Amino acid sequence: MPSLAAFLVLLLPPLLLSAAGAAEAEELIGFKATLRHVDADAGYTEEQLLSRALRRSSARVATLQSLAALAPGDAITAARILVLASDGEYLMEMGIGTPTRYYSAILDTGSDLIWTQCAPCLLCVDQPTPYFDPARSATYRSLGCASPACNALYYPLCYQKVCVYQYFYGDSASTAGVLANETFTFGTNETRVSLPGISFGCGNLNAGLLANGSGMVGFGRGSLSLVSQLGSPRFSYCLTSFLSPVPSRLYFGVYATLNSTNASSEPVQSTPFVVNPALPTMYFLNMTGISVGGYLLPIDPAVFAINDTDGTGGTIIDSGTTITYLAEPAYDAVRAAFASQITLPLLNVTDASVLDTCFQWPPPPRQSVTLPQLVLHFDGADWELPLQNYMLVDPSTGGGLCLAMASSSDGSIIGSYQHQNFNVLYDLENSLMSFVPAPCHLM
Repeated sequence: MPSLAAFLVLLLPPLLLSAAGAAEAEELIGFKATLRHVDADAGYTEEQLLSRALRRSSARVATLQSLAALAPGDAITAARILVLASDGEYLMEMGIGTPTRYYSAILDTGSDLIWTQCAPCLLCVDQPTPYFDPARSATYRSLGCASPACNALYYPLCYQKVCVYQYFYGDSASTAGVLANETFTFGTNETRVSLPGISFGCGNLNAGLLANGSGMVGFGRGSLSLVSQLGSPRFSYCLTSFLSPVPSRLYFGVYATLNSTNASSEPVQSTPFVVNPALPTMYFLNMTGISVGGYLLPIDPAVFAINDTDGTGGTIIDSGTTITYLAEPAYDAVRAAFASQITLPLLNVTDASVLDTCFQWPPPPRQSVTLPQLVLHFDGADWELPLQNYMLVDPSTGGGLCLAMASSSDGSIIGSYQHQNFNVLYDLENSLMSFVPAPCHLM
């Protein structure tokens, strides 16, 4: 009989699996947590921080766009489009096992599985802490092949009656190992909770980059995600300014509320989530249009819609993509509107630049420049972005003032740069996303 190590090595060819199941958990669970940017405290300059974030965004979006090259209506397709594990933007702390050992992991609203690198490790990525060793935990239990969590995988694998998982997050990142139950601990000191029986992947064969983390915490809509497993289907985050040293905040379950977070007395706005059967784990929204400088642009709403035939297109909100990517017709309209309304010369940027709507900056002496207002329109909500949420100075363009958006060949993604200093609530029970301006650095 081959060893588990030998069995895992056989998984190296891409089987491309996804998650869709969960274990039951008690209700009314909640905690508060700190989110740390993946490049925080690493000593990068502002130029390096921006360059690294844009590079991660490009890789993440490329994975989403690869849906167009795959056959429609296939479960493998849905699994293939899971967002790159190596391209998240925020890390959260989690405790695993008994006694509790703490690790940082990427928070990912685009996937479901909770996983960490485990000893013994056949192939693992460097991380700042020792690998989790299930042999040293009193509460670790591998799951059988007939368990509900194992059966929730699109293609459950079995080795000597033990459930084995494999996930691929694009071309360069993957994890494979044993599906197990364990006690997890989340939250800051005053809200810390220990939760038994959480299903997770104990990864012995991993590839990709983990941004100084040890794995991933899936916050997607599927039932193996943390949100679904804990039975408290709501969470919110408040992301501080991109270059701020102040960490961001995550609120889960009973603590996920927009009450008392509004610094500007603006009303809370809400828009329904849209289910894409081809990609059910992701948070799609019904985007209806874009206004620049008070003018609604002539963009066909179908540009933002999901293609009913194959599940391509649509608009996703994603905390792990830095800037917003707009479907090409929408981006072209926005770019033309900014070029016509800003009285500064457009810069000729290189093909390698992610941002290509860039203006000469600073303006000539004694020239007054007014930058147009930008509003994203959704079903039932109008998201008016502050200037700092859509314009930035990009040193790679020679210090040009750039629109923090780029063109996408398939679908649109509302990235985290646009979320900063908003409290954003994901309410799965009512299938609503709500948002309101908030002083995230004070929360």
